[in-house]
Amino acid sequence: MPTRRYDDSPGLGSLYARTVKATLRRADYEPNEDGLTLELPRSAVNQDHLSTYRDVTGYAAGPALPVTYPHVLAFPLHLDLMSDPSFPYKPMGIVHLSNTITQHQPIPLHAEPSIRVHGTAERPHPKGTVFDVISEVFVDHELVWTDLTTLLSRSSGDPNAHADLLTDPVLGPNAWWDLRGNLGRRYAAASGDRNPIHLFKLTAQAFGFPRQIAHGMWAKAAALASLERAGELPDAFTVRVDFRKPLLLPSRVQFGHQRSGKTLDFALYDEAHELTHLVGQLQG
Repeated sequence: MPTRRYDDSPGLGSLYARTVKATLRRADYEPNEDGLTLELPRSAVNQDHLSTYRDVTGYAAGPALPVTYPHVLAFPLHLDLMSDPSFPYKPMGIVHLSNTITQHQPIPLHAEPSIRVHGTAERPHPKGTVFDVISEVFVDHELVWTDLTTLLSRSSGDPNAHADLLTDPVLGPNAWWDLRGNLGRRYAAASGDRNPIHLFKLTAQAFGFPRQIAHGMWAKAAALASLERAGELPDAFTVRVDFRKPLLLPSRVQFGHQRSGKTLDFALYDEAHELTHLVGQLQG
């Protein structure tokens, strides 16, 4: 498996240009057989950028990085992986199904973590083909954080394939959130994820949405920030979320959570509690 190492995080501008080119490549394109691993031996945290991220997601200031923030640090490597000629799918149009983060220990605020990203083998899904992008974060050569991002490339699919889903919990609202129409643009500025479906009504309509939708990883971050404020985040835990119905902006949503022993279930619903946007489960 080839490895590409960087002295600095790859620039998002050139990566987005390469992503568009990769999406437009010819239908008979055949990728390289070997998977690619990307490594960033040192990733410095910009404190102003971190402050912006905290502001848009709701995390309070503290001595450690928010548990979802390393996903932002790894995002340029994700984009690099999915726009590389060895990547077997067209990157634009891929659907983010779920995300699982394991924090082995909090990452100190001024740490300079190293990051490693690679993909997994594909597997069948009722709506196409599923694969994972795995991110690993190390501090002083110790693995402290992992992220498994599960993605779907749509095709005819296998109706007999197993779709791995969390059980939807039955939860009442613990909080109501009023989300503004510019939330997607604010999170894009904080995360680097400038997918047009999140930015403006017109750019979202070009991809079949009635108006812009919230980023899935914003919803996960906001949920965990709310749980952190409630004192529900231990130092070490695993948390998985599944993304259900798109969250249109602006909107008003319900957030609910309930703990049973070491398991905490949470979910994000629409104002009428008729649509489920996100379901999550935390173990720890």
